[in-house]
Order: sequence, then C-alpha cells, then structure tokens
Amino acid sequence: MTDAVVVGSGPNGLSAAVTLAGAGLGVTVLEADDRIGGGTRSSELTVPGLLHDECSGIHPMGAGSPFLNSLDLGRYGLIWLLPEIDAAHPLDDGSAGLLHRSLDETAAGLGVDGRVWRGLFGASVRGADELLGSFLGPVLTVPRHPVRLARFGLPGLVPATATARLFRTERGRALFAGNVAHAFYRLDRPLVPLIGMGIVVAGHRHGWPVARGGSRAITDALAGLLGELGGKIETGVRVRSLADLPAAEVTMLDLSPAAVVGLAGERLPAPVRRAYLRYRHGPAAFKVDYAVAGGVPWTNEEVRRAGTVHLGGSVAEIAAAEADCARGRLPRRPFVLVGQQYLADPGRSSGDVHPLYAYAHVPNGYPGDPDAVTELVTRQIERFAPGFRERIVARVSASPAQLHAHNTNYLGGDIIGGMSSARQMVLRPRATLDPYRTGIPGVYLCSQSTPPGAGTHGMCGHHAARSALRALPRR
Repeated sequence: MTDAVVVGSGPNGLSAAVTLAGAGLGVTVLEADDRIGGGTRSSELTVPGLLHDECSGIHPMGAGSPFLNSLDLGRYGLIWLLPEIDAAHPLDDGSAGLLHRSLDETAAGLGVDGRVWRGLFGASVRGADELLGSFLGPVLTVPRHPVRLARFGLPGLVPATATARLFRTERGRALFAGNVAHAFYRLDRPLVPLIGMGIVVAGHRHGWPVARGGSRAITDALAGLLGELGGKIETGVRVRSLADLPAAEVTMLDLSPAAVVGLAGERLPAPVRRAYLRYRHGPAAFKVDYAVAGGVPWTNEEVRRAGTVHLGGSVAEIAAAEADCARGRLPRRPFVLVGQQYLADPGRSSGDVHPLYAYAHVPNGYPGDPDAVTELVTRQIERFAPGFRERIVARVSASPAQLHAHNTNYLGGDIIGGMSSARQMVLRPRATLDPYRTGIPGVYLCSQSTPPGAGTHGMCGHHAARSALRALPRR
C-alpha cells in the first residue's frame, strides 16, 4: 500500500507532501498538468527572454511562513530578493503612499498619519514572528499568543472604510485600503481588513520579496526537498474519481471544495457535501502581462522603485470598485495590482525590456470582451504613468475563464480560493473543528480553501498533513 497520495502540486500540495514524507511516509504527488507548481509557476509569456510569474508573484507570507522557514529551502535554490520599496499607492495629484520594510520609514513618509500607522501595526511588528505563527494557523484553535493576536485583530473586526477614517490624509487612507484590497472583497465588510493587515505586518518583518528566477523557484525547491525525502511526483495524471487513486493510508487533495465533491461523490457524508457545494467563490482576477521598454514611466519617481504598485485611487474609489465586483458589475476603474518583480530580480528582463505583471479585480466568471478589459487595465496604469502605452512591446491577457482553464482550482477566475466574507474568513470551508478532514477516513483537503487561506506560505498543506498524521496509528 502506498503510504500517501497527494492530488495537486501547488505549494500547498507540495507542502503537505513534504510534511508527510518528513514523517516517514512514502509519498506520491499526482499532477494533472505537464508542469508542477499550480499558482507558483513562471514562464516566458510575452517575448523570449522575459520571465513572468503566472499567478503568485510577490511573497510577504512566503518569506514569513513558519513552515517554509523551517525547511532551509535555500539549499534547493530558493533565494528571496527584495525591492527598494515594498509597495506603493500612487494618487492623481502625483503623491504616493509608500510601504517600506521599515515601520519607521513608512510612518515618517506618511507625515501626520505616521502616528496612526504606528498605532495599527507597531506592537504587531515587534512580535511579528509569534503573531504570524498564530495568524497562519487554523482558525478554530487556541492560539499560542492570544493577547498579541487579539491586539492585532481588533482593528480588523470593523470594515476598512471605517478604519480608514483614522487617517487624516488621502495618502495614508489609500495605502491602508490598497493593502486591504488584496482580500478581493468589499471594504465595507467586517474582518476583511485582516488579510491586508497581515501582509503589512509580514512586510514590515520580512519585506515583500520575490523568488529569484521566478515563483517557480518555490516549486522547484519544495520538489527538490521532497525528492530528497524519497517522495515522487507524476505529471500528466488527471484524477477524475477517488476510485482512480492507488490505495493509501492518507490522501491529500489540493483542490477546491467543489472539485472534491466531483471526485468523491456519494462517499462524502451528506453534511460535508452540502457545505462544500455552499462554499462561495469571490471576485476574479483578469491578468495582463506586458513587455515594457524602459520600464513604467510613473509620475511619482519613488513608485519606480516599488516592487508592488496598487492602482485604485482614493479609498472611496477602491471601495466602490470592490463593491461593484462583488455585485457582479465590472467597475469603470477596477482596482489593479502591478508587479515590478524585475526591480529586485533583474535576470527576468532582456536588456532594457522588462516583464510587467498586472491584474484587475473583476466579477467572478466575468464573460465580457477581453480586449475591453485589457484596455481598462492599460488605462489604469497610464493614468498614473503617462506614456506607458507607447512603451508596450507586447502583452498577453488571461480572462477569468482562461485562468480557470489554466488552474481548475481558480473557479470563475477566483485566484484566492474563496470569497473573503466574514463567515468564510472564520469557517472555511465548513463549520468544523478540523477543517482539513473531509469526513472520508484518510482523505483530507489541503488547498487554500482551508485555513489560513490564500498566499504562498504552504501552511494549508502543512496543517492538513499534521491533521492526517495525528489520526494515524503510531508508526
């Protein structure tokens, strides 16, 4: 009997496999695609020589992951590289809110709002490692540092639109709201700020790095470690039913809840099946990759040094755009996230032509004209970088449907594994003390649809594997 089978080779599937193999189990990973990695793949999407991340591209939670940090993945080629400025949020008047790794430098740049920034994040940053260990743990467990976690989480209980009123300047409000927008959900809903606040704390502790050589380096490092532990990976194996799998003591599924229903059918207990079918997916990404001659001519010079750029304008504009997406309407000016990974990792470029990564938030499954949405993304960049359009050498777009086809876990183009509603922030994918158990003996869910959710941190897979190990007889 094979000790463990893992379906899916995304970062959570590979993290589950590494955890199980490290405990002495024989592990086989099955991947439907001909390449491993799920959301951590990189390739030449526009012109030869330019390396683009296909989905996950900036990794504050990866650098801050207790699990990944325990593995010494540098031995397998994973090297984190930092830009000069972690993130920027330009405004129409030419100013910009800047997120530095240094809390002090960030606060100083916000002027009168520096005090508010320190109040929100100062204590959490001082205890960031302990906090991230709790923040990235299963939700319905007793945290190891409850006071620190509570102090961090209290501001996140109220909507971001309310917390933003603490700031006196649009620059401070926008920098806060742009980070919250990583949740892909409405800014006027409770708990939503926790995701953005978590990546701010991780950034002030570890920065917002990229992986040298592309996000695929994370995949390659985990796969290299798995191979050293005796694990195997098979690509081009599409699993359509649990009956297709070899007999195993443990089966880990790096899949969406809906996909688990499709695989397991009537083997799932009825309450679990109903819960998985009720699980909701949120707004989608519409991705555009550009090849740009000379880089982006941002109006604000400091934005030209930022690894991540949030394009959304004011808090009111971001809140309206996110509300439109949640209601199924395409915003006139969608929130756009731009990745300038080449600033930290120049090897991704070819001479003076650079890869630029961008995605807009759009309604789940948005079926509209891809060319029209691509134009909205280009226009949003041009708004803060006049002359950008003339520098485009090539571009490639991916609609929500294409993202879903590329990775079946991205239902309707939802790249974060589920709607960030208050209920699903706490009870994902269902109400249970062990969210990784499927109700089928030996079968576990380990995707980003389980706690702690999205991010290339591997913690979902690690926690799921630990749940499985606890259920095994002593070996």
